[in-house]
Amino acid sequence: MRDALVAAAFRLFLERGYEQTTVDDIVALAGVGRRSFFRYFPSKEDVVFPDHERCLADMTAFLAASGKEHEPVRRVCDAARLVLLMYAENPSFSVQRYRLTKQVPGLRAYELSVVWRYERALAEYLRGRFTGLPDGNLHADVIAAAVVAAHNNALRSWLRSAGQGDASITVDHALGYVQSAFGAPPTAPTASTASTASTASTASTASTLTAATARPVFPSLPMPPTDETPDDVVVVVSRRGAPLWRVVQEIETTLGRD
Repeated sequence: MRDALVAAAFRLFLERGYEQTTVDDIVALAGVGRRSFFRYFPSKEDVVFPDHERCLADMTAFLAASGKEHEPVRRVCDAARLVLLMYAENPSFSVQRYRLTKQVPGLRAYELSVVWRYERALAEYLRGRFTGLPDGNLHADVIAAAVVAAHNNALRSWLRSAGQGDASITVDHALGYVQSAFGAPPTAPTASTASTASTASTASTASTLTAATARPVFPSLPMPPTDETPDDVVVVVSRRGAPLWRVVQEIETTLGRD
């Protein structure tokens, strides 16, 4: 039934337009009642993004199952690839959704709220791994944002091509930038490791374990200039319980963005 509702919704969105399609129209075409619709989807916006909740749960479980042997930056890059797999499962649907989202400002705002939740999941994992390091939380947030930006840049490039080619190649290339910029460097062998074959073998094993478990050492970040003019501050008043995409939409409207 869930898939039937999604199929009916997108058929109507393409024929009539998103704004002109109501939940009543969707359930009528799918042959079910309104109660059935809301059992699967809290709102009309949710039917456009039917798999993100499952994907977010998979990502969270993937990160929660991580061990100390997993290099943290590589781990969050691998977690981001789970999102790509979701899109690649059904390229034609993903392309339709991408085109629809570009046309409807409310859906763009909703998508931003979804992206923010993925980024928070990555950042929370990294914060846990970087506990006790200088600027650990800051670097966790920066790396999470970089992973999302790299992934989405490559993903949208693939969607703009109408889903042609292997999306994983483009995404791997983009995430490679993040890995090379923030990942832990390999441990270099010392001169003493070459003294005997047995010593070299032992050192090689220790080096491999060290590279896998070592935490990255971050450079010091410059403090912002004290005489810098602060940016404008926008205060948005919203009712308690309002969905995040609606809040983002209000902010974009206030700033006059598309």
